[in-house]
Amino acid sequence: MTDRAHLLTDFIENAGWGDARRLTIAGDASNRRYERLTKPDESTVILMDAPPEKEEDVRPFIRIAEHLQAIGLSAPQILHRDETHGILLIEDLGDDLFKRVIARDPALETPLYEASVDVLGVLHTAPPPALQPYGTQLMTVYAALSYDWYLYGLTGERDTDAQAQFGILMSDLLAPLADTRQVLVQRDYHAENLLWLPDRSGAARVGLLDFQDAMLGHPAYDLVSILQDARRDVPHAIEDAMIIRYLAQNPHDEAAFRAAYAILGVQRNLRIIGAFARLCLKAGKPRYIDLIPRVWEFVERNLAHPALTPVAGHIRATLPAPTPEILAQLKSQCPT
Repeated sequence: MTDRAHLLTDFIENAGWGDARRLTIAGDASNRRYERLTKPDESTVILMDAPPEKEEDVRPFIRIAEHLQAIGLSAPQILHRDETHGILLIEDLGDDLFKRVIARDPALETPLYEASVDVLGVLHTAPPPALQPYGTQLMTVYAALSYDWYLYGLTGERDTDAQAQFGILMSDLLAPLADTRQVLVQRDYHAENLLWLPDRSGAARVGLLDFQDAMLGHPAYDLVSILQDARRDVPHAIEDAMIIRYLAQNPHDEAAFRAAYAILGVQRNLRIIGAFARLCLKAGKPRYIDLIPRVWEFVERNLAHPALTPVAGHIRATLPAPTPEILAQLKSQCPT
């Protein structure tokens, strides 16, 4: 048994769950790992294993979870913690991820997305905790991951001129968005991080996960995240209806908000394309390459907005569309 395994076993026993069955339930794009612990009486909790030596830190998760709970949203309760070693026992909110629920019962698709928008209304009304800003410079660097990894994976070279010009153009578009009141943005707010809890009421019917990277940003950011989902197709009619629903609950100038939505859509989806290419090329996870065409479609859809005219031509000229041949080329470089 490894030292880490001993730590986990001791933690579980000290928390009073030593008699529980342990079942690994998930990993994700990070180095975190999760288990469901089930006692003989069938009560359950979730073990989060986030090794600090792999650059994981549970303290942001704890802090944001407690903030979300304080404003009436359904983040998991922290039941037992070892912040030093990166181990938590948290409330088990079940397995009914939005994506699974909709697959079982398509009639729930619109109600679930409505509930997700209502969560953002609660979140954006509450004063946010002190967090780092998801500002122009950082967003530009993240969007440029598409050049660092996607384009590099195709050419084997860094096109520093194209990337530098992209940075200038993208920064110019993003900078004015900082003038809007900043809110807590979870940054991974999508159908595989949201759980349906129909026995609860109002916005609390949505269980929230994977929010530890929250920052301060524009109110449109998490709306883009849920409606332009890399992992499932959201019908255009639902996307537009949810933007209208959000604006009805959270008044903004509609034209300015939709422009910001498109700008952040390009930023976010270029970041995702770069991150997915990196997960293949560096971490040996080729399955993420299969998601890139959907994300590229979002990029093209957002580039069609007039607000993106200054950068659209440059992106189309320097980042090739993900053809089957390009996707195969990226996968061929994925280490085993």
